[in-house]
Amino acid sequence: MTTRRIAALQCTKFFGSLAPEGLSEIAGRANDLHLQRGEMLFLSGEPAKGLFVVVSGQIRVFRQNEDGREQVMHIDGAGAVLGDVPVFDDGPYPASAVSEVETDLLFIEKGDIRDFCAKYPALALAALKLMAGRVRRHANLIDALSLHEVGQRLALFLLTEAKVANFSADVPIAFRLRLSNHEIASHIGSVRDVVSRALTRLKQQGLISTDDRDVTILNLRGLERYAENSRNSTNL
Repeated sequence: MTTRRIAALQCTKFFGSLAPEGLSEIAGRANDLHLQRGEMLFLSGEPAKGLFVVVSGQIRVFRQNEDGREQVMHIDGAGAVLGDVPVFDDGPYPASAVSEVETDLLFIEKGDIRDFCAKYPALALAALKLMAGRVRRHANLIDALSLHEVGQRLALFLLTEAKVANFSADVPIAFRLRLSNHEIASHIGSVRDVVSRALTRLKQQGLISTDDRDVTILNLRGLERYAENSRNSTNL
C-alpha cells in the first residue's frame, strides 16, 4: 500500500520533486479515501482539515450561488492536489468538490503538510508554484467569463474538447462531447438553454455540425476566429 501511495505522490507537481525518503515519510502519514460517483469530497465554507491527492478518477471543483447556478472551476484527475490553499491560509475550502466517477484519493492533514514544508523546503517552493499556477488559471477563467460572450466561450470550449480528443490538423474534426449541455453551461458560466442556442448559431454559420453528442468542426480556422472575436458577435 505504501508503494502505491508513493507512486501517487510522485505523479503530483506538489510532491513529485521530493527525494525517496521524503516521499516515503509523507506516504506513511497519508490516509486512503474512496468516493463513489457523485459523492462530495468537501463543501465550500467547510473548515479545511488537510489536502487531497487524486490517485485515480475525477473530481469536479465548483462554486454555486444562492440560486443553485453552478460554475465549474476545474475538473481534476490523477496527479491533482486539492485543498492546498486553505491549508496555508487557515481559511475554509473556497469551493466545493464532488467525484465525477469512482475516485481514489490520499488525504494528508494540515498539520502534517506544514511540518513537511518546514522539513523539506523544496516542498514549500512547490506549493508556491502550484498556487501561483492556480491563480493564473483563475485569472484566465475570469477573463473568459467577463470578456467573452457565451458563443465565444462555447467556441473555446469546443476547441479545447477537440484538442483533448487528439484531433489532427485536417478538417473535418470529429469528436464526441463528454458533457451534457447543462454541464457545458456550468463550465462556461451560462445556462443550458443559452448553450443550446449558441450551438445552433455555430451550426447556422457553418462552423460545426452535430449528430446527438457527436460534433464535427467543419471550419477550424473560422471557429478559432469566432472564439477570438469576444465583442464583435451577437450576444447569444
